[in-house]
Amino acid sequence: MRRMAIALFALLLAGCSLSGDDKPGDRTVVLVTHDSFAHDPAVFDRFTAETGIRVEVRKSGDAGALTNQLVLTKASPLGDVAFGVDTTFASRALDEGVFAEYRSPAAAEGPQRYAVDDSGRLTAVDVGDVCVNVDVAALESRGLPVPTGYADLADPKYKDLLVVEDPATSSPGLAFLLGTVASFRDGWVGYWEKLRANGVLVVSGWEEAYTQEFSGSSGQGPRPIVVSYASSPSAEIGEDGEPRTRAVLDTCFRQVEYAGVLANAKNPEDAGKVVDLLLSPEFQRTVPEMMYVYPAREGVELPEAWAKAAPLPENPATLPAAEIQANRERWIEQWRAAVQG
Repeated sequence: MRRMAIALFALLLAGCSLSGDDKPGDRTVVLVTHDSFAHDPAVFDRFTAETGIRVEVRKSGDAGALTNQLVLTKASPLGDVAFGVDTTFASRALDEGVFAEYRSPAAAEGPQRYAVDDSGRLTAVDVGDVCVNVDVAALESRGLPVPTGYADLADPKYKDLLVVEDPATSSPGLAFLLGTVASFRDGWVGYWEKLRANGVLVVSGWEEAYTQEFSGSSGQGPRPIVVSYASSPSAEIGEDGEPRTRAVLDTCFRQVEYAGVLANAKNPEDAGKVVDLLLSPEFQRTVPEMMYVYPAREGVELPEAWAKAAPLPENPATLPAAEIQANRERWIEQWRAAVQG
């Protein structure tokens, strides 16, 4: 009995040590995210050295697929914390009870500007406005000016030049659809019918649209107009130091990505510390160059090229999260009827 008591006491001490100063690698937090998540391993390594918490990253498709997986597995979640649920899917995740309340001390340093609600379950990590991007030289070679807004895209002179992502399968595709809803309101379906008549190409996701069909990227595809991000031109700087592409800022829809501790997580306390990490100045400084989006934290210095090539849109379109949640599926079905017949 005495040996058993000693053994149980030792196990108890070992268990208690998990909430103390553990050695690096003794505690693991699983971060579930989308395929586009990128980070500087050195930032995570320093976090592990300081806290004893190791972050394991598990990727699960784009933002839409990620949200679906989180909903389907909410009773037995895929991890402890999730990053990448964005504006277009945030209400669904909250309504489904995917996230637990966690209020990071760093949320008051800028992320509070993008709060979905006051529940404290989701915290903004980055901002990435979805906008039309153009290959300026390719348009000039056709004798065409850069379009200035949505209406120009339906002009016959831009016929067969636009490629967009399917809103049913792509987060930027859905954001662009929402931008047209916000801009045209009851007339948005008619607008998409005009785009269809003008030869819009619809592909499944951003990677195909931007790197294969768009002429201004490395793939040098056939179409000089694409739905991408306001920050995308910062990745297309020519040898002369000038951006080869341009975002049409009057076609932007504000897209915010959030992080949160998952309900029923095995390790919620340490998961909260990983949310803190994502909001830290060290991680936020890497966001522009690693993921080509803007940090949610205020006062973070941006790369020099961003001032020239990736100005933050002053008046991007937005829609209330509740309105998106109430109408998303219906709007996608209406879009499908208008564009695909």
